[in-house]
Amino acid sequence: MSKQVEGIRRMLLILNKVRHGNFVPRGELLNYVNDKMSWHYGYSEVSGRTLERDIRDIDELFGITISYNRTRQGYFIREDYMGYDERISELMMNFDLLNAIDRTPNISTFVLPEHHRPRYSEWLMPLVRAIHDLHPVSFSYVDYRNDCRERHFDVLPHYLKESNQRWYLLAYDKAVMKTFGIDRIRNLEVHDDETFIRATDSDVNAMFRDCFGLWNDERIPVEDIELRYDALDGRFIKSAPIHTSQTVLVDTPDEFRISLRLRITNDFVMELLSRSRSLEVIKPRHLRERVREIYEEALKRNSDTR
Repeated sequence: MSKQVEGIRRMLLILNKVRHGNFVPRGELLNYVNDKMSWHYGYSEVSGRTLERDIRDIDELFGITISYNRTRQGYFIREDYMGYDERISELMMNFDLLNAIDRTPNISTFVLPEHHRPRYSEWLMPLVRAIHDLHPVSFSYVDYRNDCRERHFDVLPHYLKESNQRWYLLAYDKAVMKTFGIDRIRNLEVHDDETFIRATDSDVNAMFRDCFGLWNDERIPVEDIELRYDALDGRFIKSAPIHTSQTVLVDTPDEFRISLRLRITNDFVMELLSRSRSLEVIKPRHLRERVREIYEEALKRNSDTR
């Protein structure tokens, strides 16, 4: 098994232990990782130095900060990481599936992969390496909103983020953090002969706290939103919340109503339309009008006038 896979397995074991523990002592965490790595995968023991390096890599690769409290003498995940529990659950679920595939013969007879695979996903591993090793990257970027024209960028890569089955690179273009869709990157080049100092003064999680997905236009105000659905749609929305701010207001056999607080971007409106069979926008009024206008235009386009 490659060193990269071994390292990822250790990192996810660390996340799993610290996630379920309260100020996990260093020795307990190290024993847990070594026991699991030895029992399940046959790896030799790792040192405390390797453990500390893995914790730094977790912060760099996943954006999840694990700190050590000297008073409580244990590791913990910082509370200001919004939505970390959901994100770790996603990582662990995918990791468990990878382990099952790795250890189970003829897995394809009962595990059916998604047919859709985003284009240019081969850039992910070079970008992970560039982020980890602090190498600048350059590439051409396709602007879908400007006749697919290509622009050249030289950036300092800091994070990778997944949203709606697409991967995005968060990188500094000069002094500004920008978001780039991996599927729109062309001719990626990692500058292995150069390094940069990683920025530590930006709260990347706060950047997306008030938005759906990755469209964080600060010119759009954060608003209070109230939506109503029937009970059937409510079951799906309750099990897979639209946003971390989602609060259930009413949950009865007759209706399911929630409140949200975020920026009303085009991505958010598209998400509402994806489950709109019973959707009713209670507020704000302009969102209700926007949804109505979209359906009126769709009705015109799909009316049988022939």
